[in-house]
This record gives sequence, structure tokens and C-alpha cells, in this order.
Amino acid sequence: MNVRQLDISKRSIALAAALIGTVSLAIGAHAALNMRALDAAKAVSTDQVTDSVGQTSRLALVIGNGHYPDASAPLTQSINDARALSSALRKNGFDVDMVEDASKDDMVRAVNRLKSRITHDTTVMLFFGGYGVQAGRESYMLPVDAVIWKESDVRRQGVSIEGVLDMMKQQGAKAKLVVVDASRRNPYERRFRSYSHGLAPIGTPDNALILSSASPGKVVDDGKGEHSTLVSELLNNLNAQGSSAESVFNKTRIAISRASEGDQVPTVSSSLLEDVQFNQAGG
Repeated sequence: MNVRQLDISKRSIALAAALIGTVSLAIGAHAALNMRALDAAKAVSTDQVTDSVGQTSRLALVIGNGHYPDASAPLTQSINDARALSSALRKNGFDVDMVEDASKDDMVRAVNRLKSRITHDTTVMLFFGGYGVQAGRESYMLPVDAVIWKESDVRRQGVSIEGVLDMMKQQGAKAKLVVVDASRRNPYERRFRSYSHGLAPIGTPDNALILSSASPGKVVDDGKGEHSTLVSELLNNLNAQGSSAESVFNKTRIAISRASEGDQVPTVSSSLLEDVQFNQAGG
């Protein structure tokens, strides 16, 4: 190898070393930028989760059952009521799970979905429109596939309103709202040897508000309108800006009692420890 070839080799090695150094610096700088970007993303994500946890959530389960095989005609109002109320509750900040013509399995799954989402900051609302029956001292929501021949069938095939309320309490819900529009003369009563009309009084756990379409043991007939009397008045009162849930429920009860001249007197039971506001934005 001559001197000139040796000089070229030395320059080549020097250039290669410089190139490698430059690439290494670039890689290091890119990695550092990625780490900073990742740290920033984690910080944003943590802030979002913290903000989400700090917000009071609103959940609603709305069930409208209308097509019962044993009934002489479908309860069209129940379906209309569920849809209209779901829309109104969404405008009031509720995350609504609506179920129509629910079977027993459908209702159980819906209740379990609700259960899985309740936290200590959750305001929870349950609406049921359809047929309800009392068995013993409890009131049951009936699915559309219920086969009822005796009182024990009600317990087995229905879903207990008190049971759902108890679940809400055990999950630690912040507030519990229930609207039951099921005090109808049901198609199964002729099969019972001893039967009490209407629903039983619904027990009110702590921090709960319950509105039922009629007094305990009473039944009401559906009118001919698009919505039931209870839901029509409830929707009217939900539109008032800044109204508390207790005020909305009581105004609904009074309006129905006056309009029916005392023939239909809804029941409101309250153990609320704080106000639950509807329509705070006036929308």
C-alpha cells in the first residue's frame, strides 16, 4: 500500500466516524423528543381522567313495555312515553339506556348494565312503563314474555322495583330517582283467586325520590292521547328551567290530581338529602 492510498483510507475512516456520530446524535435527540411527547400525553390523559372522575354522572334506565301477548291490545303509550322521556332526559345530561318490549332476560341485562356503571357520584333514574303487579309486599315490573297464572309466577317472572332500588343503594348511588307508570288493570288478574289491584307501596331507601302513577292499591285507565297522563305532565314540568326533581314530581302529582278531579292521585315519596336539578340550561 503506498502513502496516497493510506491517506485516503484514513480520511474515509474519519468521515465514517463523523457520520456515525451525527446519526447517533440525531437518534438520541429523536428519542428524547418522543419521551417528552409521551410524558406530555400521559399528563393530559391523567388530567382528563381526573376531570372525568370529578364530574357527577347521570345514568337512566328507561323501559317501555307495550306488546304483551296476554293483553287484548298493545300499550302504545308505554313505547311513546319511553322514547319521549329518553329524549328529555338526554337533554338534561343523562346517559340513557332505553329498552322497548323487554323480555325478562332483556330487563335483567339492562339492570346489570346499569349496576356496572354506578359510582358514588352517580345520580340514577329508573323509568318503567307497562304492566306492574304486586306480590306480597313488593311491586314487580313485568316483561313482555311473562307467563302469569298465579302470584308466585309474578315473583319468578317479574323484576322487583324494590330489588332495583336496593341494587342502586348497594352500589352507592348518590341519588336515586324512580318513575313507575304501571298501575294498570293487568290482563292476569282474572287468574288469581285473591288479588289486590294496583301496586304495593314502594319502599324508599335513603336519598331517593319515587313517583308512581297512582296511589297504592289503585288502578288507572289509559287515556287516548299519545302519552300517558303521568308522562304528559312529567314532560311538561321537566321543561321548566332550574326545577328540582322533587318540585317536578310534586307538580306532576298535583296537576294530575286536579285534572282528574281526584280520580287519579299519583304518589310521591322522598328521602332526598340534596337537590337534583333538571334542565339547568333551560334546554
